[in-house]
Amino acid sequence: MSTIQTTVSGVIAKVHVQPGAHVAVGDVIVTVESMKMEIPVEAEEAGVIDQMLVVEGQQVSEDQAVATFV
Repeated sequence: MSTIQTTVSGVIAKVHVQPGAHVAVGDVIVTVESMKMEIPVEAEEAGVIDQMLVVEGQQVSEDQAVATFV
């Protein structure tokens, strides 16, 4: 099982996928709002989302896991 992590700290502005979703490399998993900018967090590998670890409005830190996938 692998994780998808944020690259910046901020607030989860949008969750784009749900558990069970098939994702390809480059698919946007969540959008993080940081310093009034929206930064997409993309899948770096193809797989199936197992669990979302964040919700919209949640504060996140840099390198925090936002989802697990298989």
